[in-house]
Amino acid sequence: MAGISFCLISASVNAQQTWDAKKNPTVDSINAKYADKMITTARPAATIDQIFPVIGEYQSSVNMDAASVTITPDETSKGVVWVTGLPQGKVKAMLKRSPATYRIPAQTLEDGKEVPEGTLIFDNETKTLQISIGKRYNEVDPASVFLPQAAEELVDADAKVKDDKVKGEVVKIKSDKVKVKTNKVEPKPWMYSGTKIEKTTASNQ
Repeated sequence: MAGISFCLISASVNAQQTWDAKKNPTVDSINAKYADKMITTARPAATIDQIFPVIGEYQSSVNMDAASVTITPDETSKGVVWVTGLPQGKVKAMLKRSPATYRIPAQTLEDGKEVPEGTLIFDNETKTLQISIGKRYNEVDPASVFLPQAAEELVDADAKVKDDKVKGEVVKIKSDKVKVKTNKVEPKPWMYSGTKIEKTTASNQ
């Protein structure tokens, strides 16, 4: 019985050694054929332009006062960019939604010029940059600031009840709800639309 048990154990060990992929000569020969073709280099790290696609140069065919606009990253603060080439001057924008939706905070420039709040959005698919200055950033729907403004606003006047004393008696006069056109219109924001200039790398021939 001891001899039979020893044989079974030996057979089991030999079977395990036979199916060990690391020591299998067939596997070794296959790996040797493709060893020089295997990719061993690590993937390069993403560049700052890839992380913040808004960075770059833009040209516009509709904004003659800002035909060439450049956006550069802030040297110390991630998510902050500087926009140059605008008629307002060099303007700061802060990332609100990745990858490229920015709020332009109200700011005072170096020359003392006041710049009101605005919005900056870059569409990476169409390579289009849109800027609105003079209208508050919309937290819920930032792109809504680029929609056309209504020329006039209609509001409902609240019904009012006036109490007047006439000959010792109280007379109640109730007015109906009416729609009133208001002349109050928000100042039109300054708008920009431009296309990103793609960088081309010369190939060695």
